[in-house]
Amino acid sequence: MRLVCSICGKTYDEPVQRCECGEPVEFEPFNAEPYIGKTVWERFWDFWPVEPALELSLGEGDTPLVRSKLGEEFGVRLYLKNEMVNPTWSFKDRGTFLAMSYALKAGYRAVGTVSTGNMAASVSAYASRFGLEAKILVSESAGDEKLKAVSVYGGDVIRVRGDYGKLYFESLKLGERLGVYFINSDNPFRIEGYKGIAFEIAEELTPDYVLIPTSSGGLFRGIAKGFIELYESGLIEELPRLIAVQTEGCSPICRAFKGGKERIERFDNPKTIAEAIANPYPPSGNAVLKLLREFGWGCVSVSDGEILEAQRKLAHEGLFVQPASATGVAALRKLDLPEGAKVVSILTGSGLRTLRNAPAGEVRECPLERLEACLR
Repeated sequence: MRLVCSICGKTYDEPVQRCECGEPVEFEPFNAEPYIGKTVWERFWDFWPVEPALELSLGEGDTPLVRSKLGEEFGVRLYLKNEMVNPTWSFKDRGTFLAMSYALKAGYRAVGTVSTGNMAASVSAYASRFGLEAKILVSESAGDEKLKAVSVYGGDVIRVRGDYGKLYFESLKLGERLGVYFINSDNPFRIEGYKGIAFEIAEELTPDYVLIPTSSGGLFRGIAKGFIELYESGLIEELPRLIAVQTEGCSPICRAFKGGKERIERFDNPKTIAEAIANPYPPSGNAVLKLLREFGWGCVSVSDGEILEAQRKLAHEGLFVQPASATGVAALRKLDLPEGAKVVSILTGSGLRTLRNAPAGEVRECPLERLEACLR
């Protein structure tokens, strides 16, 4: 399969990660038929650019699509795609597994990533599973507590002093020179792995809207590519309307979209509780912007207060999500959706990784001898 630049259209026959113009590349669209199979990897076997190493899978994918009562407040049928049940608690595992399958087959002995959160944990865990070395590059501000969930898998975790924004591009250069395959946020195999979310949704219902928390833009591109391939393969009759959701404290894509600009600009001084989607200059930002305009999709930004309220409401439904995961539900207040519309919101990661800012419920004290009264 050939790779094509998401912006300028230049094609590549070798597995590069970014185009000469500086924009991300992706595999040309797949046109295929699904099979009967136990896992999403087996059912959509002909939609992947590399053969998934099924014997090394940790059970990523095939996550629940849960009907939510919260939709009643907005007059829509709301469904929640629960990516928290992936092995390391986030959607990142889908892309990591497929990219790791490629790295193993290509003969790499070491893989890496630039991340301080979900992706760092995912790459570290899967590297151990695949028997590969892991080089995890984090910012100097990354806290010790957060990094425990990364270093526990045995990877080489390196705090890098300097401009974290430049680290993404520097890692790709050094990885090529040192033989380390970096599986960063918009690695082309990672994008392919995220297509599985669209495939699984389409197996259960035909959504009108899909709300996607958006940071680097990799997840949005992957879900979009999945639905587009289903449509072009004749497996769905129409595309849902995809909505990129960002936080008001860091919304470079939404700002460019609403401003009618063709390219994103760096978002200065980002500040938000949703740290997982606080990328001030997303590497796939221009590619997402192009998709939004080409298909008439949308972009919505939400405040920290709205995010925390949505996080609390989701917890009362039994789903404790990280703040970034709650942005899709928070966006419902900003969208004027048709009555009865079928809406899917992607819950990207677990709240157990962000306990520091999590809302706390009431905890009462009660002596044993008064327990009956306390229970009344």
